[in-house]
Amino acid sequence: MHHVKVPLFFIIGNPLNHINWYEKKQTQTAEWQSEAGNPPPKAVVIADDTTKADDAYRLACEGTALLYRGDFQNAKQLLQAITRRVDRKPIKPAATMLEAFHQHRARQIGRANITNKILVELKYGQCELPRAPDVKAAVQGALIVDEKTDKLPARLVLSLRELLGMVGAHEWRKKGVAIAALNANIHAHYGVYSPVRGEYLALIDQAPLNHPNIAWDIGTGTGVIAAILVARGVKQVVATDNQPRALACAAENVKRLNMQTNIQVIPADLFPPGLADLIVCNPPWLPAKANAPIEHAVYDPDSRMLKAYLSGVKAHLNTDGEAWLVMSDLAEQIGLRKPGELAGWIAEAGLDIVQKLDTQPDHSKARDAQDPLFAARSKETTSLYRLKSR
Repeated sequence: MHHVKVPLFFIIGNPLNHINWYEKKQTQTAEWQSEAGNPPPKAVVIADDTTKADDAYRLACEGTALLYRGDFQNAKQLLQAITRRVDRKPIKPAATMLEAFHQHRARQIGRANITNKILVELKYGQCELPRAPDVKAAVQGALIVDEKTDKLPARLVLSLRELLGMVGAHEWRKKGVAIAALNANIHAHYGVYSPVRGEYLALIDQAPLNHPNIAWDIGTGTGVIAAILVARGVKQVVATDNQPRALACAAENVKRLNMQTNIQVIPADLFPPGLADLIVCNPPWLPAKANAPIEHAVYDPDSRMLKAYLSGVKAHLNTDGEAWLVMSDLAEQIGLRKPGELAGWIAEAGLDIVQKLDTQPDHSKARDAQDPLFAARSKETTSLYRLKSR
């Protein structure tokens, strides 16, 4: 099987902008990192262990960022104090689940805008604040730089919240997520959606498989679906994605699982060239705007990927081939998609539903009555649609 080498080392995200601030009687400059692509703040003040949480919260609400120069653990406590103040804002009663969803998203965005105002500086990937952990490997893993030349910026400023996210993701990347269908762990890179929701993977593992020779995994992410297909006996799988981080992540997991001869990881917006016996896609489930790159795994504005997959998959199927679509009905439960709309799109694409396998999610939010979307989550069904050409 021919393999395309996936480049593994990039600096991801926006080209790094510069942030300026006044300190030590002169203007300071550093490169600016924002995973969400936010511009560097124009107003920056210096904060330290004497900074009061109320003052920091007021400044952050006004749009002023605080570059922390004190103890790292105190910086974390200040961030937690600001977060608590943000979360104290009362939640307005929502008349509909759709209204509750939009309120929830607005609160998430507002919360991020304020809590991201606590900044830290890194020198070649290291945080020099007292009691700071060694974060270089986590930063390097998140920004995906060339490990041989180690070209992390000499001075880099980012939000403390984002740095903590990098550290947490690095620990999860090392640990991995246990996948029952593989009897092995899958390791998600920073910015690549982790396969923590096992119910959709169980559907992939259980759906009737008509001995396909060639299968495609569209939007592979970590590569977990491609790996499950190989574990089920599929000889050749082509896994595609259009995100460099996902391509690197999938390639690493394929190598870790010793499936390099069975799985080819290639960059593509959706479909690779040619035809396949089985084409699988687990697109983002909610047709809404994504506010950060990682959210593209959950939010698909105007259902663009879903519609593109359905409208294009028939042309890539071999005779008697199948397309599998893994989709939750959470969008219908919220009111983001009309009942029957998905079935209509499937029919318009010239596809018939051969079988629909259903299961209920078992993640914590589905059982959390305090979650603002609990009424929808508690009724959610995850389905695998087996589709064939008419």
